[in-house]
Amino acid sequence: MIDFTRHRWLWAAGVSKGSSMEKDNKHHEEKMVTVAIHTYEKAHILKTILESEGIPAVIHGIRMIEPVIPGNVRVRINERDLPRALKIIEELDFTEQGVKEVNRENKKEILVPVDFSDYSLTACTFAFQLARDLDCEVKLMHVFFTPFYPATVPFGDSFTIQPPDRSIYQDVKSKTEKEMSQLVSKIREQISKGVLPDVPFQTLLVEGLPEEEIIAYSKKMRPTAIVMGTRGRNAKELDLIGSVTAEVMDGCRTPVFAIPEGTHVHGVAEMKRIVFLTNFQEREFQAFDVMMQFLKPYQVKVYLAHIAKKEDVWNEIKLSGIQKKFAELYPHLETAYRLIDQSLGLEESLEKFVKEHQIDMIALSSSRRNIFARMFNPGIARRMLFHSDTPLLVIKGM
Repeated sequence: MIDFTRHRWLWAAGVSKGSSMEKDNKHHEEKMVTVAIHTYEKAHILKTILESEGIPAVIHGIRMIEPVIPGNVRVRINERDLPRALKIIEELDFTEQGVKEVNRENKKEILVPVDFSDYSLTACTFAFQLARDLDCEVKLMHVFFTPFYPATVPFGDSFTIQPPDRSIYQDVKSKTEKEMSQLVSKIREQISKGVLPDVPFQTLLVEGLPEEEIIAYSKKMRPTAIVMGTRGRNAKELDLIGSVTAEVMDGCRTPVFAIPEGTHVHGVAEMKRIVFLTNFQEREFQAFDVMMQFLKPYQVKVYLAHIAKKEDVWNEIKLSGIQKKFAELYPHLETAYRLIDQSLGLEESLEKFVKEHQIDMIALSSSRRNIFARMFNPGIARRMLFHSDTPLLVIKGM
């Protein structure tokens, strides 16, 4: 089943890139916009849903007589229907309605999406140590995407796949299998040298859009956690919408560890000081308990912190009350509370706190937010993902 709230969106300010080319096309009575990109199967499902709601939709980008070929398939609608279509898509979550294919063997699993980069190896190191301490297996997952459109074709035009293009998919798949084999060899070598703990692991190759397939797998198989590597702060591009890690954090109920390639810690066992950000929401108590399940084997100090533009005595009173409550629930846990002044800006203020208190990981509970909120007012998790070299633990609010 599919969670259509996590799309590879192609529009800006409500209009797709392709639509700008269509302005000069006198043959189009209605201006068409691209609302989403999918593989053929998912695009067809979305088209059916939109049409059932009275929104005409068309599929472009693949020869209809060969729909089994994975590819870059666009769902397009009339521009005037865009607001209603987005509202429908945001309200749909077919994964939750479908039959969940939970891990029938009841094996605990750490999911590690990899792209064979150096920061993927950093994530593997973190995940294998976490799997050892939590008695889990590791699942290495790579999602490969096969575009079938030539660069010379205008984005707004439809086209068909030529027969020779079948080889592109096989080439990409073969290359991916080779890279996964090389990664497995590196991991086995590090296990034999004692660099990585000897825990069971498996591999999985999937065709599709990475963020979609990772979220779908998580909802079906219910891994204990997802560990994803990210670029270092200086190497990250300003791409608050397109980041796979950011989309997974937004769309997944499974706790997500985001591990920057430049981090100084390589496992939870090395973390001594953690800050848990709170906004005094009830869901944060459950998120804190989830975090403690990961921290249970270790001795850590947890700072309870609230970020505000200026000091507020009521914020301090609430923080003190939360600390007392957690002291009762977790008597062996060392805790402290702090108010973080946001006068320097959210990212800068939090980074200053992290450096001053030698924080090893930032943890927070994140609520589900719609596409408009994510675009124009990114949450703390997204903002810190792109401005920090400190590992993040994001726990979706229940």
